[in-house]
Amino acid sequence: MISVIIPAYNAENTILRALESLKKQTRLDLITEIIIVNDGSTDQTEELINSFKSKNSQMNILVINQANSGVSVARNKGLHESKSEWVALLDSDDEWLPNKIEIQWDYINKNSNIDFIGGNHIESPLVILGKKVTTLYRPSIKDLCIKVFPQTSTVLFKRQIFEEIGGFDISRSYCEDAQYFYKIALNYGYYYIPEQLSIYDGGKQGFGSSGLSANIKEMNNGMKMNYFELYEQKHIKLSFFLFILVFNELKYWRRILLARLAK
Repeated sequence: MISVIIPAYNAENTILRALESLKKQTRLDLITEIIIVNDGSTDQTEELINSFKSKNSQMNILVINQANSGVSVARNKGLHESKSEWVALLDSDDEWLPNKIEIQWDYINKNSNIDFIGGNHIESPLVILGKKVTTLYRPSIKDLCIKVFPQTSTVLFKRQIFEEIGGFDISRSYCEDAQYFYKIALNYGYYYIPEQLSIYDGGKQGFGSSGLSANIKEMNNGMKMNYFELYEQKHIKLSFFLFILVFNELKYWRRILLARLAK
């Protein structure tokens, strides 16, 4: 039914929180395997994972150790090893709310058009240019350029997608998840639901806090690369391409200001 993929790098402070959130799922029966890709951690991540695995033998946990290669390589390794019809992603510093899988599974059973489904990671509703999203929603590629959503740890999608279009771009270190989501949205039933499904990094804001997202400048450059790709592939027109470049630059300076005020 569902394979869960967790890339982990030096996650000794958060990995158990992520795993416990899996264990508390109200539909744990739908999770057939948990694939943890230890991406060359140099702290106690591996030991903590193995300890959790030994204490929870009822959970089918596969641990893959590899040299540090980046999150995209780790996710792709997990996708390649997965065997279930559906795949869920969970980052090692995030956690799922207990009914995450149950909520998504109910939507999938009620709508056969869903190939990919994600949800909210904060309590406040998603807003796109002033419009609140309060129901099951299929975004346009323009929507996703204006605001990248859903957050990666909320997504659940058919493994068939990976088989047909491949995985994450391993040459990219920033905004590779948005790039991958664009590909899916352009070719499959890509849906968003308003319910909160996860908690991002203990409840921090989604940028400027930690990890790769802390480098706001590189994130900005990564999004520009995504827009150039969409324009070159004729998925967006010149007028929108120019608009989104300006819009993205304004978001960049706003994030710089918010990050400084938060210190």
